[in-house]
Amino acid sequence: MAKTVILDHPLIKHKVAIMRNKNTGTREFKAVAKEIAMLMCYEATRELAVEDVDIETPITTAHCQMLAGKKLAIVPILRAGLGMVDGILELIPSAKIGHIGLYRDEETLEPVEYFCKMPPDIGERDVFVVDPMLATGGSACDAIKMLKQRGAKNIKFLCLIAAPEGIKKLTETHPDVDIYCAALDDHLNEHGYIVPGLGDAGDRIFGTK
Repeated sequence: MAKTVILDHPLIKHKVAIMRNKNTGTREFKAVAKEIAMLMCYEATRELAVEDVDIETPITTAHCQMLAGKKLAIVPILRAGLGMVDGILELIPSAKIGHIGLYRDEETLEPVEYFCKMPPDIGERDVFVVDPMLATGGSACDAIKMLKQRGAKNIKFLCLIAAPEGIKKLTETHPDVDIYCAALDDHLNEHGYIVPGLGDAGDRIFGTK
């Protein structure tokens, strides 16, 4: 059974507060989203396999551990998920990047697919699906379904803000996918937005409305 991890760290709490502030501008919002993603990546990669290696230091031989060569992929859900990619790449520069394009139908609140492009060996990689907001959970569930159809097996979902409704849906639909959140909020409003949330993450990252 997969786990849900709410990252209870002072630095993350501080940065989430900055993102929530309606007066935070696009440039700072984008920078803080990147920073939180980097901090989340540190926790989400805790279980990566390592192997023993011998390293020649300037003094002698040291017995060390390095990553065991597992391939990684980052898959942002467009477009807001792009705001989290660079933070993860700072720590894992060799990761490949896939893209999934989904938008939410304003009437039904259901996700609609318009783009999907993955590394050809996605089935051999540990995959981090990233999207700032886990609201209804529809987009996340559909994105992960698309990945599984293309052979992905080891998948984790990273978001900045989650609603209980989204956690519930994703956990029930994909019980094998770990969820990492920077903050768990109270509920969804009648428009499907997270409360208290931080507004539309895509608009705030890219300066659009």
